[in-house]
Amino acid sequence: MAISAQDVNKLRKMTGAGMMDCKKALTEANGDFEKAIEILRKKGQKISTSRADKEVSEGSIFIKNNGNDTRSVLIALNCETDFVAKNDEFRKLGELIVQTAAKNNPSSVDELLQMKADQLTVNEKIVELMGKIGEKIEISAYETMEGETVVSYIHANNKLGVLVSLKGTDGKDVVNAGKDVAMQIAAMSPVAVDKDDVPKEVVDKEIEIGREQAREEGKPEEMLEKIALGKLNKFYKEYTLLNQQFVKDNSITVGKYLDNVKQGLTVKNFKRIAIG
Repeated sequence: MAISAQDVNKLRKMTGAGMMDCKKALTEANGDFEKAIEILRKKGQKISTSRADKEVSEGSIFIKNNGNDTRSVLIALNCETDFVAKNDEFRKLGELIVQTAAKNNPSSVDELLQMKADQLTVNEKIVELMGKIGEKIEISAYETMEGETVVSYIHANNKLGVLVSLKGTDGKDVVNAGKDVAMQIAAMSPVAVDKDDVPKEVVDKEIEIGREQAREEGKPEEMLEKIALGKLNKFYKEYTLLNQQFVKDNSITVGKYLDNVKQGLTVKNFKRIAIG
């Protein structure tokens, strides 16, 4: 059957797909709009399959906080190019997904993909946009955090996000302090909150590295353990959050900064997610 330009334009507005793709889909569907939309979605699924091995090293971080700073949700939505990462439709999809996650509290990315978002599942929305733009899109990270006070931070390029949970908290000063700490985490990439939170295998590895470095430097065997433990303490100062020098005031540690804001204020846990 003949497909009018008006019908093609209507389908384009409904789906955002290209004019020729809309015309081909309507022709194949004999003018049935629902079937045409399904055909376009199937095209997106084919793109998804054909680009399964493509690297998705670009994208954006999206965060949704609740109204009282006690819960935050973060997702990393990845794509192939920075051009798409800055696309309005890509950003709208990211916001829709993080809002869906915040509302429904899924336990995993797989569960999130099956949840409804504007009549379609999150997975179907992703496939639909892939059909429009021709790039692979995927959720590479999904994190939630709850606590007395939860503060979030997205770096200016939208490719780095932080969630940090504080305990011993109340008041506006605590939220501001949390933002300072979140920026610290973004900049300095600590591996743990404090010394006791560093995994044993990491501690053992650092001690062994310290021993070997000392041995290579020709230090006496009886001194190796002491030297290695000294290097481990240096590691703690550089890579555990509360023991790091505070970036805004190098004369104090992050732990001391928090205690200055409010006695007993500290970090319970944090998440740092980066794209690329």
